Amino acid sequence: MADLAALHAALRAVVSGTVDFSASARALTTMDASNYRRVPLGVVSPRDADDVAAALAVCREHAVPVTARGGGTSIAGQATGEGVVLDFTRHMNAVVDVDRETRTAVVQPGVVLDELRAAARPYGLTFGPDPSTHGRCTLGGMIGNNACGAHSVAWGTTADNVRTLDVLTYGGEPARLGRGYGGLPERLADGVRALVGGQLAALRTGFPAGLPRRISGYALDALLPERGTDVARAFTGSEGTLGVLTQATVRLVQPPAARALAVLGYPDESAAADAAHLLLPYGPLTVEGMAADLVRGPNASDLPKGTAWLFVETGGATEAEAAAQAEALRGTGDACSHLVLTDPAARRALWRVREDAAGTATRLPDGSEAWPGWEDCAVPPARLGAYLRDFRALLTQYGLQGAPFGHFGEGCVHVRIDVDLLSTEGVRRYREFSGAMAELVVAHGGSLSGEHGDGQARAELLPRMYGEGMVRLFERFKDLWDPAGGLNPGMLVRPYRLDENLRFAVLRRPVDVEFGYPEDGGDFTAAVRRCVGVAKCRETALSGDTGVMCPSYRVTRDERHSTRGRARLLHEMLAGEVVRDGWRSEEVREALDLCLSCKGCRSDCPVGVDLATYKAEFLHHHYAGRLRPAAHYALGGLPAWLPATSRAAPLLNRLAEVGPLATVAKRAAGVAPEREIPELPGESFVRWWRRRRPASAGGREIVLWPDTFTNYLSPQVGRSAVTVLEAAGLRVTVPAAPVCCGLTWVSTGRLGRARKVMRRTLDAMEPALAAGLPVIGLEPSCTAALRSDVPELLPHDPRARRLAASVRTFAEALEESAPDWVPPRLDRPVAGQTHCHQHAVLGDAAERRLRQAAGLVGDLSGGCCGLAGNFGFERGHYAVSVACAEEQLLPTLRNRPEGAELLADGYSCRTQIAQLGEGLRARHVAEVLAEGL
Repeated sequence: MADLAALHAALRAVVSGTVDFSASARALTTMDASNYRRVPLGVVSPRDADDVAAALAVCREHAVPVTARGGGTSIAGQATGEGVVLDFTRHMNAVVDVDRETRTAVVQPGVVLDELRAAARPYGLTFGPDPSTHGRCTLGGMIGNNACGAHSVAWGTTADNVRTLDVLTYGGEPARLGRGYGGLPERLADGVRALVGGQLAALRTGFPAGLPRRISGYALDALLPERGTDVARAFTGSEGTLGVLTQATVRLVQPPAARALAVLGYPDESAAADAAHLLLPYGPLTVEGMAADLVRGPNASDLPKGTAWLFVETGGATEAEAAAQAEALRGTGDACSHLVLTDPAARRALWRVREDAAGTATRLPDGSEAWPGWEDCAVPPARLGAYLRDFRALLTQYGLQGAPFGHFGEGCVHVRIDVDLLSTEGVRRYREFSGAMAELVVAHGGSLSGEHGDGQARAELLPRMYGEGMVRLFERFKDLWDPAGGLNPGMLVRPYRLDENLRFAVLRRPVDVEFGYPEDGGDFTAAVRRCVGVAKCRETALSGDTGVMCPSYRVTRDERHSTRGRARLLHEMLAGEVVRDGWRSEEVREALDLCLSCKGCRSDCPVGVDLATYKAEFLHHHYAGRLRPAAHYALGGLPAWLPATSRAAPLLNRLAEVGPLATVAKRAAGVAPEREIPELPGESFVRWWRRRRPASAGGREIVLWPDTFTNYLSPQVGRSAVTVLEAAGLRVTVPAAPVCCGLTWVSTGRLGRARKVMRRTLDAMEPALAAGLPVIGLEPSCTAALRSDVPELLPHDPRARRLAASVRTFAEALEESAPDWVPPRLDRPVAGQTHCHQHAVLGDAAERRLRQAAGLVGDLSGGCCGLAGNFGFERGHYAVSVACAEEQLLPTLRNRPEGAELLADGYSCRTQIAQLGEGLRARHVAEVLAEGL
């Protein structure tokens, strides 16, 4: 056992980058995207190759193994280790050079694929391999796993696109790998040359033929003289077991000027699989397949007729040429439908259905959990249909379910299977099934891995694919490079058993919690297990597909502040090995402190991790019986103390303008000193409602929800909504008794108080619920709380579900209850912000249609405004709040069209615009429509 203190000190003395042996850093790297978990001693983020060499020297001296890690999206367990983890994403993440003439790029191992593609785009070039994790996987990880992606049909695997690799062995020897042995240290060159020369017959006959996706094992056949003795290719896919990559020169390709997407519908999965290889003679860029059991989300209805589909991308010099290529595919095999798309937005929308499958597949349609392990087997493309039929039969034999999808054109199938990895018997059954799966793949001439590598998941079974003799050659090859066995031990050769180190084994029994977690059987550990590490939350490029998740990570670029990082810390909190203080954990509290509770992950995470709910749960337990931060009382208790301010609003507004008094008040309330105290209106909405002359009777009755923000802080929104709803012929009522959704108490983790408030609200709403009246929300965060938080915090109260089902947004109410009403025609451009809770929980399709009908043209900003309820007002959050606003909202406001109407239905969004937008004022759409009337 290494002396941790001595190891830590020695690394800090020689590494100029980051050396972190904290519980938090270790907890964040215990897992990748696989079923496995290993606890490292510490994490080193090297700044350059010299740092890597220095770290390796220290680890050798202390006999500590080393694991190189990129984005942590590996699915077979090879990005976890028990020694020192080298994290290349923090510092060694640059595109060093792009050469248009040679069509190459020089990259560091931590650079994200999409960043390389962005750097190459101005030259009309790109990197061909493109896994679905392209927004967060790194080039180092792609080289380590020999990643492929959807376009390998056209441009091959990563190994096909590597030119030279600069590496360091565990022994500290530098090497530049390419063709031939010239770049190797003499010792290593002589050893590899002798191994290949003595095993030519085995290397020429021991690897499956006709298999474009053979990723399993070491690619020793690339060292054959007739294949150019390509050492770089043999190294690619070695999963960090041979050397540590410090720099790579990779090939770039010129993509076609125009693309089209043909979506072919088939009556069933087998028909689609049988047809896939028939498309290859047409020269497509991609041939991807999936069946109906994976098709979910808002774009699913756009697919053509069928229960299985092939997504085939074609290219051309012009859009017409690309479309013609796509049209030529019509009727291939037994296709029963055919759709061709050339519009980039439409193509992206359908591609998102396919790309999200890696996460969607973790939860089957019946809600059961499904896991990787047999994630990416590959067979010759012409055998794919037969293989899938046998695979389905094997699943039935073992009583299992799975939803295959993936690279049908190359015979590579991704699938997650609902194996029981929680019980001893389930794990034993999984081991038995794995042996049968290996035999099935080999019987079809396939590879155990067709993309993600063997790691721990399949390395134990390599003898079934290659035979014992070839596996012994793999061991000899490993020993030439790494005689001390210090690099990623247990992977590929002399592997761990496939049922060791399972990440589920450390979770304790279900814990007592406050929320119902209806999608997870009421089990908080199952909710936390939702995070399987696909790491979509780590994407930093903003686009229409990015959504809201995860704003604080995009600002800090710190794994602790990603959805995955926070979920992993909660996992380790439940495990109790690394994070040992349970609900009192400061590591978890610090990571959750910058969670905006925007709920973006609830919709944008492919597996529906809901960190806003997990944060509220954690804060409830963390502060149980203890004094809370002042902001929890001041901001979390808004609905309790705001009513007392209504009549004294003029005096309070004047006092707030007195600098010293405002400073003291903000300090006492835990409010950021940079924030302005919002002005209080002179009359609340409910008070105005009670004194106004009753509107004429008639029309469908609806209940307008007087949320705290509308009632006490922006009553003009409520008054405008009444004007519009009555103009639409609706009869508006407002609850006679005070009501509250409990949101502010939920977001600060005061769940006992929230539950009391919600029950009192349900008592007040019983008559409206009994009458079946729709309940109209104006503030998106409160409306979302009624839809989600109330039934989840009161899972056994049927009134909570009835209220949630009754809730409608302002736009939905007009659309459903007054379908014939025509809004005033305003005909002007818009800018502003879609509320993050609107995006995540409610959806904004009706709002878009309402704006379109009123002639309010243009899209609102995505992402998060950065204020997010109490978050942006809390002391210590101001800088992050402003940085979030600078991502999309503030640039949108600066570049707004002339005469644009500024829209923001959320009070937080309007406040952020008012305080950061240099005097700009945004309005709720109800205000704009009322003015138009």
